[in-house]
Amino acid sequence: MIAETQQRIVDAVDAGFEAQLATTRDFVAIPSTRGAEGPCQDMIGDLLRARGYEVDDWPINVDDLKDLRGFGPIEHDFSKARTVVGTYRPATNGGKSLILQGHCDVVPAGPLELWDTPPFSPVIKDGKMFGRGACDMKSGTIGALYALDAIKAAGFKPTARIHFQSVIEEESTGVGALSTLQRGYRADACFIPEPTGGKMVRSQVGVIWFRLRVKGHPTHVAFAGSGANAIMAAYHLIQALQKLEIEWNERAKSDRHFKTLNHPINFNPGIIKGGDWASSVPAWCDVDCRIAVLPGWSIADHQKEIAACVAAAARSHRFLANNPPEIEWSGFLSEGYELTASAAPEAAFAKAFDKAYGGAAEDLVFTALTDTRFYGLNYGIPSLCFGASGGEMHGFNEYVDLASLKKATKAMALFIAEWCGVEKA
Repeated sequence: MIAETQQRIVDAVDAGFEAQLATTRDFVAIPSTRGAEGPCQDMIGDLLRARGYEVDDWPINVDDLKDLRGFGPIEHDFSKARTVVGTYRPATNGGKSLILQGHCDVVPAGPLELWDTPPFSPVIKDGKMFGRGACDMKSGTIGALYALDAIKAAGFKPTARIHFQSVIEEESTGVGALSTLQRGYRADACFIPEPTGGKMVRSQVGVIWFRLRVKGHPTHVAFAGSGANAIMAAYHLIQALQKLEIEWNERAKSDRHFKTLNHPINFNPGIIKGGDWASSVPAWCDVDCRIAVLPGWSIADHQKEIAACVAAAARSHRFLANNPPEIEWSGFLSEGYELTASAAPEAAFAKAFDKAYGGAAEDLVFTALTDTRFYGLNYGIPSLCFGASGGEMHGFNEYVDLASLKKATKAMALFIAEWCGVEKA
């Protein structure tokens, strides 16, 4: 791609950036927590139709997905779950096809009084946009759409098929992305603009979610010694799992990418519920947990290790030894993914990055996971993950840095043009 074409695309991103931010604000303002993603999908469908894309909008049928690699169990009402894909079909086939994917689901905002501004009333100040999902990853999704717009505004059109995919469930199971593969969408490469701080994700963890269901023996608290406190018993199990976390981090020291990190395996007891009355020894406690696994680690084998750890801890406990806890697999059952054998798309991205940022992109070893794993592991589609900078993801006062968002949008637009090819419109 000649320098003049590159510059025209970069200039078009600059010219369209205010409109991009306005659309991003509208997108962030939709509270698309789990089960409530429909309005976001409606908005994406409308944006794609307005641009002339062929739109496929379908309800997700879990029964179609449950036997596919990487499926995680769904526990909530999934009757309104949908995937939206907009397809661009070129007049001239000259480049390589591409999937551009973003997720519109966001994690809960938490106590609203702990936010400086309302999480679903996005605010721009100090060069940042604040709001739940502004960073993870609604700004990236809209950025990809405006990257395509910039190519058109610069007077060009891609010469390869492009699927623009808006999915749900990235934050809990990934079945939204899995549904696109079940539907038959494929391409020569996939690009997901998650917020990576301007670095390219080289290797990322997988995740296992599980729930500990612990029983106790209720009594009046005045006679607590004669009962068995399920909440305290759950803490006994958590402490055992923390030791397992240490063991897995020792194992991670032999991984060629993750050995560079001090503590890549993170165990998190994320939700705890238990008991019915402050003056009664609790008879039950449920703890929802998350732990990471590295690329190449078997999910089934590590489930067995978790189960063995919990069983051993129960045997050493006065009450649990005769009343063992249950384990439920409650969401993510996701393998780690390493970007390999992707010389062609990486070479195209290197050219785009050099123009937008100058120099070469740094690699990122990622202690979270992304949907790239489905494309790379299930179908061998090289899957790049790269995006803007921001902060407080899953926390309070989440934000995306706008200067980095503009640069990332330029890199995306240039990559699309380089990978897919362009011709004059």
